[in-house]
Amino acid sequence: MNSSPSKKVLLKDLLFNEAKLIKISQEIQAVYPDFQKNDFIFEAINKFNNLELKARISWTSQCLKKYLPSNYKDAVNILIKALPIENNPDLDDKDFGDFIYASYGDFVAKYGCDRANLELSLNALYEITKRFSAEDAIRYFINSFPQETLAQLQKWSCNKNYHVRRLSCEGTRPKLPWCQKIQIPVNLPFAILDNLYMDSKRYITRSVANHLNDISKIDSNLVINKLREWQNSKKQNDKEMNYIINHALRSLIKAGDERAINFIGASANINLELLSFQVSKEVKINNSLDFNFELKANENALIIVDYIIYFCNKFGKIGGNKVFKIKNLNLIKGKIFYIRKSHKFRENMTTRKIYCGEHYLEIKINGKSFAKKSFIISK
Repeated sequence: MNSSPSKKVLLKDLLFNEAKLIKISQEIQAVYPDFQKNDFIFEAINKFNNLELKARISWTSQCLKKYLPSNYKDAVNILIKALPIENNPDLDDKDFGDFIYASYGDFVAKYGCDRANLELSLNALYEITKRFSAEDAIRYFINSFPQETLAQLQKWSCNKNYHVRRLSCEGTRPKLPWCQKIQIPVNLPFAILDNLYMDSKRYITRSVANHLNDISKIDSNLVINKLREWQNSKKQNDKEMNYIINHALRSLIKAGDERAINFIGASANINLELLSFQVSKEVKINNSLDFNFELKANENALIIVDYIIYFCNKFGKIGGNKVFKIKNLNLIKGKIFYIRKSHKFRENMTTRKIYCGEHYLEIKINGKSFAKKSFIISK
């Protein structure tokens, strides 16, 4: 007998569910015996089915507001006391903590972002971020109290706990996804980044590179000049500095920005040939498109090889595209390089709906188009 297909578990249900609410309720009740645990759980979970992930964070903090003391200082001190042991400061970026504590950061941002509670609230976020990142919550304070908050983040950028250091970088990113927008000049947090680019943990240097990648979409020259300054300082080892550079410039390189391409030692004008470009004529949804090609080098050179998928929309027209990285290659003159790749088109993608019809695949090398072919996606 065939078993029925298992139902897909949504991320929001993994991160925010009754078990998580029971967990924090027990922790709160242990330090605040008057907490009406069962009522809180019932009210919070009753609305979860109709809410997406961010809305669940917000709703949980609203329910906390109802069942904690009405005085903000008393309430936030209870939450701080109820926090579990902080994430292991000796681990790396596999220790994210528990997403349910994002609701604590939301509570602080909603009800404590004012002058009277500023010191208390920033201290609360300092403690919360050691359990789960307060990168969204801190941005409300950056907007309301930029001078005081940035001064605190500057201090935190030198903190011994890497989760606190990371908060100072992620919290000030200009284009942090899914988070409150901030209204400060993009170069204002450079003093923070100057402390972090030489960090020994990839969790931090990745955050620094992502921060600069955000800025590159606003002011590319600012980013390249800062990277050159850091590179010349020799305060970070060459391998990690190269990682920061390549990761920070990835959007500019994908866009074919010549200054960024030149900065990593490549050239926008390269003497090579693309041979025998082959693409599957048709691929079914949930299967992989296979393609391959050969590169013949007419000179020694570093190249960045990317491919672009041009997506068909529901009207049968090309409605957008996305660049994907293949690899960086050091070409040797006269040698032929064979590249083979597969790209899977999943039906239930969270970022893009896949439609049947004609799509295109393009090969880009050092920001320039070398070949383009169509293919069909079908059911």
